[in-house]
Amino acid sequence: MNSSPDLHAHSTASDGTLSPALLMARAGAAGVKVMALTDHDTLEGLPEAAVAAEAQGLAFVPGVEISVSWGGRTIHIVGLGVDAENASLQEGLAGLRTFRDWRAEEMGRRLEKAGYAGVLERAREFSNGRLIGRTHFARALVDLGHAETVRAVFQRFLVRGKPGHVPGEWAELADAVGWIRAAGGQAVIAHPARYGFTRSKLRRLVDDFIAAGGEGIEVISGSHSRDETLNMANLARQSGLLGSAGSDYHGPENPWIELGRLPALPANVRPIWHDWPSIPAPRVATVAPEGA
Repeated sequence: MNSSPDLHAHSTASDGTLSPALLMARAGAAGVKVMALTDHDTLEGLPEAAVAAEAQGLAFVPGVEISVSWGGRTIHIVGLGVDAENASLQEGLAGLRTFRDWRAEEMGRRLEKAGYAGVLERAREFSNGRLIGRTHFARALVDLGHAETVRAVFQRFLVRGKPGHVPGEWAELADAVGWIRAAGGQAVIAHPARYGFTRSKLRRLVDDFIAAGGEGIEVISGSHSRDETLNMANLARQSGLLGSAGSDYHGPENPWIELGRLPALPANVRPIWHDWPSIPAPRVATVAPEGA
């Protein structure tokens, strides 16, 4: 069993396939001791998850993953330890969900025009009916027989230049970090290696993030390779950011990303949970990353 905190996961409140309660139950069964729920642009699942986490004996971290536009790309900022009742955070997320509603309708229109009928309706069936994301469209297109895998859908339908791609502006980086801080939380750059930035562009992102009040970066991520983990550990150490760890779990349909399997945070990285009260001592690697 692995006692490393898992500080990035999704439920049916956004694009995960397990309810908040079932997600916490699965985390408990996997041996996770500290678990966050960080759904996309919504706090809806937090109350259910908190109750279920307590029943499992988990230390629960209320969180959110905020969509941000920066440098011509969409990036994600995780907020950890947020107060779900905070008005600034609620208002900011409400604005993003309004855009999400419009984007879903527009994606449906564009796919319909390209000859793929009924995709929005099927995507809505895969969602909770209140927040429809690209992953729901991907599952719908697979279900309708237009692609074999969700990954193939993104490549064929949902990226720039493809029929289901809808560009748009999300939150400003400084605004997203500001909402998290106003809600008493800590801001973390999610899965930084996934964006494919050059070293200099990633450093610019980190600099802007720190200037806005950001505190952490995901060193451990379900989408990071070993080399990427080592690179992010060194970046965290050099920039003075706290290290975070999260599976980015979306459900059992993706068996290559499972709860309870995160490697330990490298020893030369200060964990974002270092000063959190009343959580179990997590695993930390005893060997520093190469090149540290």
